[in-house]
Order: sequence, then C-alpha cells, then structure tokens
Amino acid sequence: MAHAHESNTKRIWFVFGLLSIVTIVEVALGMAKPAALYMNNFLGMNLLNWIFIILTLFKAYYIVWAFMHMEGEVKALRRAVVWTVIFLALYLVFILLVEANYVFEVYKNSTIKWNF
Repeated sequence: MAHAHESNTKRIWFVFGLLSIVTIVEVALGMAKPAALYMNNFLGMNLLNWIFIILTLFKAYYIVWAFMHMEGEVKALRRAVVWTVIFLALYLVFILLVEANYVFEVYKNSTIKWNF
C-alpha cells in the first residue's frame, strides 16, 4: 500500500515539475520578448504569441490528462473529451484573431482615432 502512495507522490511531483518548467519558459519569453519571435508574423500574429498559445494548450491538455485521470479511461472517451476541447480552443483562437484583426483595421482605416 505504501508503494502505491509513493508512486502517486512521485507522479504529482513530476507533473508539478513539468508544468513549472513550461510556466517558467512562458514567463522568461514574456519578459525577454526576443525580437526574432516578437517581430516575425505567422498567420496574422507574431511567433511569440503562437508559442504562448501552444504552451498554454499543452499545459491545459496535461492537466486534464494527469489530474482528471484521462490516461486511465477508455480510448473513445479520451478522444471525445480531448479532441473536443482542442477543437473548441482552436476555434476560439481563430475567432479572436479574425475579430481582433477586423477591429484593428476599422480603427486604423477610419476617421475614428485610438482613444482608449
């Protein structure tokens, strides 16, 4: 019985360490803002933002995988949950980018000036 508890403790520390490393990378990139990533665009957004989105999705996926015990579920349930969330997250990012670009273009090309 003690061995199972030890295994769970080891697993929790591993997940904590992995998610901490990813968060530290995100914070370091946000503070440093490397010009190579910040000044280059891909699909209407700079590469640094894409890295933030990808790392955040990775953390969300791993939290669901580890702490909601999805690795122990049947394959069909795992796919139904994980792929739905991934699809909805990507759809949200797409909608946000399209709408943000539209608002930016309206303010950029109109007589209304930036007043906020």
